[in-house]
Amino acid sequence: MQTIRQMAEAIVSREGGYVNDPDDPGGATNFGVTIGTMRQLGLDLDGDGAVGTSDLRALSRDRAVEIYLDRYFHAPRIAELPEVLWDTVFDMQVNAGTHAVKILQRLLGEMGQAIAVDGVIGPETIRAAALAAAQAPDHLRDAYGIARRNYYFALADARVNSRKYARSRAGGKGGWIRRAEEFIAPRYHMTDREFRNRVAAWG
Repeated sequence: MQTIRQMAEAIVSREGGYVNDPDDPGGATNFGVTIGTMRQLGLDLDGDGAVGTSDLRALSRDRAVEIYLDRYFHAPRIAELPEVLWDTVFDMQVNAGTHAVKILQRLLGEMGQAIAVDGVIGPETIRAAALAAAQAPDHLRDAYGIARRNYYFALADARVNSRKYARSRAGGKGGWIRRAEEFIAPRYHMTDREFRNRVAAWG
């Protein structure tokens, strides 16, 4: 099992360097850290009195890892979930904010747990996740990964500009889908045919 820091370092590697994609609602990012996060944290790295893209470009990899650990692992209380979920929920928390926990809460509800879907890890979510993990840890992890994949597909269904993140230019699995499947056992990965059939309606 990876350490929490190794998980954060893996996410930084997955996110890559500076990107300012006009189709990304989060705006400019560096190592996956958004300009909005930089402003919330007051990270005026160049000392000019304002937090802008120059500060984002100056963000170091090590600083990004620390932001992930503090803001996206410890603050939302991921450590209080079963360990089998840590890396996948952590990765999704970075990628999609509170939707990471909402996906888990919906899944736990589908598994028969009475639980609110509010995006907050509290006593109710901790108890429900612990029970599900005790009963079937591998199932819970794979089911969460599949739910992540379905979340990405739903985003791309609803927003044409997001489809390039789910489907590559060559027509295969895009970054979102490959990312979700990193946390799913290979037997549950979509085949190329299944993927093409799933996205056929996109044209």
